[in-house]
Amino acid sequence: MLTGDRPTGALHLGHYLGTLANRVRLQDEFEPFVLVADYHLLTTGLRRRDETERDIRDDVLGNLAVGIDPARATIYLQSQVPETAELFLLLGMLVSVPRVRRIPSLKDKLAEIHAAEPSFGLLGYPILQASDILLVGGEVVPVGRDQASHVELAREIVRSFNAAFGPTFREPVALIPEDGLLPGTDGDPKMGRSRGNTIDLFDDPAAVDSKVMAMYTDPRRVHATDPGRVEGNPVFAYHDAFNANPDEVAELKERYRAGRVGDVEVKRRLAHALNEFLHPIRARRRALLQDNPTIVEDVLRAGETRARAEARRTIDAVRAAMGLDYFS
Repeated sequence: MLTGDRPTGALHLGHYLGTLANRVRLQDEFEPFVLVADYHLLTTGLRRRDETERDIRDDVLGNLAVGIDPARATIYLQSQVPETAELFLLLGMLVSVPRVRRIPSLKDKLAEIHAAEPSFGLLGYPILQASDILLVGGEVVPVGRDQASHVELAREIVRSFNAAFGPTFREPVALIPEDGLLPGTDGDPKMGRSRGNTIDLFDDPAAVDSKVMAMYTDPRRVHATDPGRVEGNPVFAYHDAFNANPDEVAELKERYRAGRVGDVEVKRRLAHALNEFLHPIRARRRALLQDNPTIVEDVLRAGETRARAEARRTIDAVRAAMGLDYFS
């Protein structure tokens, strides 16, 4: 199983619902490789080293804090596995630029950054993702719905490669959670750091309270006695996802629709539920660092060793299939 994230900042509730919860559950069923995709950061611009290093640490700690077990999972940094670049180069020979440009999320990214003349790296990032998957033999790939097209491209690449050079890869399968998309606190359909609408996994209780109380609700509701809409209301989407008391959620929905509870009360209950949910994650992060201040370095060092061993086997098989092992 291959899964992972671009280290763009602290992991948030959108990450948890979209991939992390599924990732933790699936580590009991598959051999997980968890990628910290720092090469992918470069596709949308250069960053300061200290910022990237901080975000890599947050990403690794976030995975560990939600329950990824480094004894079972190989957590590794993309740039520490140079075989990634070689496979990216070789697979790129099999994919046309027009095919890559049809990837929905790439089209969205090009529009978002107004890239009239995108870099080769940005155009190639779907192929780089396919390389990530195939390099470690990823047979299953837990992804959000917006990333399913990337796994489909990887499947196409496998079919093209196997047809040209003989059976070498297995087609990966995307595993998409049922409820994998969490709206932002501002009502945007997607939570994202660049949008400034996140609640982070390591936010302290005061930060959670502040963000929840500022959340977007039903814009047509002027008074607490006005009937409110539950459907499409981000506050109730969060209650559904993270409130451990379904009876409380059902009661709040009934009262909200009838105009018998105000937004402040609904948000106050949500803030409490979120802090209850996040408390063990925060506590585990503190404990991990107290027990071993170099845990991030140790985990990545062990992950590099395991990932490179798997990657070397893949590259050797690819080179042999393509006839590139001339004098071996």
